[in-house]
Amino acid sequence: MQWQMKPRHWFTLAGLFLLIALAVMGLFVTRDTGKPVSKKGTRPRLVDQKPIETARALAVMANDQDERRYAQQALRVADHAVDLAFSIAMRQAKEHPPKQTPESAELYARVNRAQAQIGADQSMIDELKKELIGAKAEKASELQQQLDLVQAQMELDQDELQDAQGDLVRSGADPLSRIQRQFARYKASQEDAANTQAQIFSKAQATLPMDTLVDQVVAWRQLQQKARPLQQASDDAQAAVTGLKQQHDALENRKDSSAQGGESNNAASDANSGPRPDTSRSVIAALHRLSDEQKDLSDLDKQIQDQQELSNIYDNWLVLVQWHQKNAVHGMILSGLQILLIVLVIYGFSRLIDRYFSELKAERMRLRTLRMIVRFAVQAIGVLLIFFVILGVPNQMPTILGLAGAGLTVALKDFIVAFFGWFALMGRNGLRVGDWVEINGVVGEVVEIGLLRTVLLETGNWTDAGHPTGRKVAFVNSFAIEGHYFNFSTSGQWLWDEIQVLVPSSQDPYAVIDAINKVVTSETEANARMAEGEWSRAMSGQRIQAVSAAPAINLRPTSAGVEVHVRYITRASERFATRTRLYQEIVRVLHASGEPAHANQSRS
Repeated sequence: MQWQMKPRHWFTLAGLFLLIALAVMGLFVTRDTGKPVSKKGTRPRLVDQKPIETARALAVMANDQDERRYAQQALRVADHAVDLAFSIAMRQAKEHPPKQTPESAELYARVNRAQAQIGADQSMIDELKKELIGAKAEKASELQQQLDLVQAQMELDQDELQDAQGDLVRSGADPLSRIQRQFARYKASQEDAANTQAQIFSKAQATLPMDTLVDQVVAWRQLQQKARPLQQASDDAQAAVTGLKQQHDALENRKDSSAQGGESNNAASDANSGPRPDTSRSVIAALHRLSDEQKDLSDLDKQIQDQQELSNIYDNWLVLVQWHQKNAVHGMILSGLQILLIVLVIYGFSRLIDRYFSELKAERMRLRTLRMIVRFAVQAIGVLLIFFVILGVPNQMPTILGLAGAGLTVALKDFIVAFFGWFALMGRNGLRVGDWVEINGVVGEVVEIGLLRTVLLETGNWTDAGHPTGRKVAFVNSFAIEGHYFNFSTSGQWLWDEIQVLVPSSQDPYAVIDAINKVVTSETEANARMAEGEWSRAMSGQRIQAVSAAPAINLRPTSAGVEVHVRYITRASERFATRTRLYQEIVRVLHASGEPAHANQSRS
């Protein structure tokens, strides 16, 4: 049946895609586009304060003592440059007021009238106060009323003056007032910035930490982010120097041209009869103009000097940052070299361990299982050393190790028990590769003993080595401590086996039993002596009664006859061959007696 989407599934899918599209559009609209710029409500500043703003922004990034020194120098020079710019702007606003329009003329006239009215009010107040000093009581009362009236009028005139001045400032016709207000705000911000900067310098760290690889990478990134604005600030200062020099050269050329023109005029006037009033006024105006140009040249020289000094400070600061960057890169390369050396040493030790264990003799094959634990220990030490190179050694190492050990003990209980179970399995009474064991009801041959688990090749019957099931069964080594296991691979791998023979009730069983006993004793005599010897050696020094390995026969009467149960000792690997020989001999005995017999087997 072909699968088809239902309409509600299509609607759900379409809704999800629509929400994803809206989210992508929202991310695009709200992306970071840099510093916000006001579109309206603010006027462009008449005096550029960018030098001090740049110096303040860079001072926040200062870390060590050398960088703080450069930051303080930049703040001092930038403050001087901005103060000089305000001074120049105020002087030029006074000397070169803008041309008045009808609207601005009305505003200036309004301001002048208000100022004149306030002056008249102040004069009247002064006269009334003088008259009030020596006046009599009745006259003093009248003068006091007039004084109060004039003072009230003066307050109204002052309000009128403030309103007129506000209208004049808003109109933009009086740049001097705007510059003064901007300068007042700048001075107020300087005090707040100085306090904030002092707090930042006091909290700044001595140097960026570069002890570990992580610290070195973080320091390099921070220095990289610091180098870009420093380079930009230096470029801006150098560009300002270039622009100011161009203005200086142009103004100087214009001044030279004006001076030459003035000299020619003076020569012409000297050639005539004498100075004329018009000529004198033009000369005075020219001298004023030359004086103003000379002041402008002097101011430009000061500005060029400030900007050049700022550029040099930022360049020196940038050189210091680049030196720190070089140290950070050197530290990263050194940390990388340390990590490579650690990896090389770990690899070399691993190869030596493999070579050592590969050359062990056959009788020491069981020691090869140590290779895994040794390699694991070497690799764990290497990983720990690399961790210290990357993140550093913790300051509170004992506390951290204690807490980490407690947490790992709780979280990795099974892992820890399995790990120590491996040591129990490696002991005298443990397991070896090739042993036949039974673990949690699963019987098989041990094919691997790892740090955490033991792997068996399962067999259908633990004595039947030729019929494995083909399955590998893995057990966590915790069974060696918390559980139990059976190891059938003792020194002789002895076990008790049992066969059963049914003698019919019509015959006397004693003759058959004697014959069977002789056959079993004869076939198992050698194994019995060897087993008793091994058991005696195993129990030497212990007060345990010796165990006999001789065959034992038990009789069990039944309705069909007598069941003869014969128990005998045999090797696990010889069980089938021994049983086959016993069956052949017992069948021969029964055949010789002429009695049919029924036989079966069981394991003890």
